Amino acid sequence: MAQSFSKVSIFSPIHVSCHDYVHPWTDSCMDALCGLYFRAIIYSLKMYATVYVLSLITRGKIPNKTDVIKTIYGVLQSTAFLSGTGFGYSAIVCLLRRLLGNYNFLTVSFFPAFFSSVFSILIERPHRRTLLALYVTNVATETVWNMLLSRNLVQNVRFGCVGIFAVSSSLLLTYYKAGWHKKDDHTKADPIFGMLRFIVGPYEEKDYMARSSRENSIYRNENQNDPSSTRRATSWCSKSKSSKNSVYAIVTQALKAYKRIIEKVKCCDRHYACPHPFSCLYYTMQGAGKMFSLGLGIQVTIKLVLNFKRIISSPKSVKSLFMKKEILNLAVCLGGFSGLFRAVLCLLRRSTGKDLPIYALPAGAIAGTAFYKYPDTTVALYIMWKMLQITYNIGVDRDMLPKVPGFAEILYCLSTGLLFHVAIIEPTNLRPSYWKFLHGVSGGRIACMSRIPIDLWGYNSSEALSQVLQATRTRAVLS
Repeated sequence: MAQSFSKVSIFSPIHVSCHDYVHPWTDSCMDALCGLYFRAIIYSLKMYATVYVLSLITRGKIPNKTDVIKTIYGVLQSTAFLSGTGFGYSAIVCLLRRLLGNYNFLTVSFFPAFFSSVFSILIERPHRRTLLALYVTNVATETVWNMLLSRNLVQNVRFGCVGIFAVSSSLLLTYYKAGWHKKDDHTKADPIFGMLRFIVGPYEEKDYMARSSRENSIYRNENQNDPSSTRRATSWCSKSKSSKNSVYAIVTQALKAYKRIIEKVKCCDRHYACPHPFSCLYYTMQGAGKMFSLGLGIQVTIKLVLNFKRIISSPKSVKSLFMKKEILNLAVCLGGFSGLFRAVLCLLRRSTGKDLPIYALPAGAIAGTAFYKYPDTTVALYIMWKMLQITYNIGVDRDMLPKVPGFAEILYCLSTGLLFHVAIIEPTNLRPSYWKFLHGVSGGRIACMSRIPIDLWGYNSSEALSQVLQATRTRAVLS
């Protein structure tokens, strides 16, 4: 949507009442405020109750009384935070008009959202504020890019999200391999390193050489010096031949052959500089196979859940759902990332005879190209902002960068102000999922706010609203 100033400059105020702009469904600011606040509480309570209960279940243990109390308190606190944002926004947007006598380009949405966020973010628990800041900044970054695109100031870069992901993940993996996540106070408990440990394995962490070398030697001695393995194979063959169930014999024989192959691959050459147990070939194959299986399982599960009704009504549709190439994309992405990272590291160690943390930089960049099979702007931007956050924390811990008090809170408030502003002025540049979130938490009121007065600024906000409602299948109706 190209910017136009053919009617009124954005620096010119618009003289319009709260009823004509903010709440055209009622003349009373108080009625509008209470209606929005009540709806925000209901929506927030449902959303956070689901999130916290799922988090409690995924811990894998039966919750005790303390866990239940903490969960209830967390739900209520997060509900107060989110509903407080809606309450503050509705109150301040009307209050500013009464104080100033008009609306201007900033008071129409940005300032109300910013100031309401300042008060509401202080309600939320401190350890969740950084997560919230990362999320809204992620969405705000994409929104700013869309705004620049709509003004023809930039052009989309092909595979741009792949490049962002590759560079960001390579830096995170370098921090991981250097062991900085263990040394610095601000990065010790960051969950991103737990995820990296799961994807690329724990052996690339610092000081893992002694344990892995010992494990590799024990395994080799057991398999090369144990004569009973031959006797087990011979006895197994006689049993399988005498088996009446030929299918069982074939399956058992295939499993036995697979086990033999894996044992041979494990005992292949491993470079002395490599910190992992067993051979480099097995190390690469094991990482790629594990993550490929996980990715395939996730994709199949998602397909089953999303198409459950369709499968029940027409079981034959299962074939059409699972015979598409797209179902392998996530598996190839995860498997390729883990396998390429391990393979490149082993090649670098073999060529130099050393194992240096800096090797994770090219290895991570090459591994990040696997993101091409499952590109996602949200994931790429999240990894980028997480990398920037951790880089900043490392700089602060090492006295290389100044510590800015409340930096996460400020970033959250600025990003939230921008997102609310775009939702009113030019909603076509907003991420559809975030528009649906605003629509849900406000009970449709974000769509019922009249854009006709602000059309004078030349952004065609009313037309943009119609396009967004149609694209997201939402309605300008109160709920």
